[in-house]
Amino acid sequence: MKVLITGGSGFIGSSVCLELVGSAGHRVVNLDSLTYAANPASLVSLAGDERYSFVHGDIGDEVLLRKTFDREQPDAVLHLAAESHVDRSIDGSHAFIQTNIVGTHCLLEAVRLYWEQLPADRRDAFRFVHVSTDEVYGSLGADGLFSETTAYSPNSPYSASKAASDHLVNAWFHTYDLPVIITNCSNNYGPRQFPEKLVPLMVLNALEGRELPVYGSGENIRDWLYVDDHARALGLVLENGKPGEKYNIGGLNERRNIDVVEVICDLLDELRPDPAIGSRRELIRYVTDRRGHDRRYAIDASKIEKELGWQPRECFETGLKKTVEWYLANADWWRPLRETVYGGERIGLPSVEESQKAAVR
Repeated sequence: MKVLITGGSGFIGSSVCLELVGSAGHRVVNLDSLTYAANPASLVSLAGDERYSFVHGDIGDEVLLRKTFDREQPDAVLHLAAESHVDRSIDGSHAFIQTNIVGTHCLLEAVRLYWEQLPADRRDAFRFVHVSTDEVYGSLGADGLFSETTAYSPNSPYSASKAASDHLVNAWFHTYDLPVIITNCSNNYGPRQFPEKLVPLMVLNALEGRELPVYGSGENIRDWLYVDDHARALGLVLENGKPGEKYNIGGLNERRNIDVVEVICDLLDELRPDPAIGSRRELIRYVTDRRGHDRRYAIDASKIEKELGWQPRECFETGLKKTVEWYLANADWWRPLRETVYGGERIGLPSVEESQKAAVR
């Protein structure tokens, strides 16, 4: 099978490229615009592999899309290209609307036009897998899980843009019969994640003896999914998923944010003790909460388990230890990012005026 992956140089995308080429033996075409969060170094192990090729381009470029589909003739598309950081969507929503909604529309139309001219046998076998997030469902209370039938209630510009893209994909299935599948995943973590996200930010700050900013009270809960487990799940959806269906993919690892940070501190104290820093837990600082911060996410992944036979291989403890060990061993991957792209500064903070208004309310 030849698979066109959008956003294949990003965090999840690079893991999917490695999984599909290395474990599944598929041919992969990686279409990526190489925004700040993409890193070609994540795929250096595929250099020279005839099963892998790269196309530099944007999913909003209709001419490029048409030429790429005509030239590459893929059997499936895995759509991962997206702006994904909630804090950045608070600071500037335009890129999220442009990439996640307008870009997805351009891609859907390019895929539809390509798919409609395929021979009948290839048209029947073709799949378009759209990778989305559990954040489209909104915030859970203390109990319950997100299922595939949970109503959408996005609360951030990021999650709203992903919800809109999900609706577009679903509409192309019902209107044009395009064989689409939607997946909604929980919080991913693991090797090669851009250091603005919680886990790598805490690992690198703690390693360097810098403050560890925890939003609000640290009580917000997320379900943590090891990225390689997610990549395997997407491979199964691609090969065996049913068109028109949705599959929730979760790690079955609910943790409070403060618990995640404390485990990271303890792991680094064990694996890389530093007398000059001391106990890394002493670096934790509670800071102004994120605006619109959802309280809890938790995934019911029973459908993909029952129908496709997927289960996560990593529990939170094993996956997090592997992640910390990877960052300790791969400073040449993350240090250039910390020095030239993102140094760990807070993003998405309310202005002074907004903070004063919130205090009055």
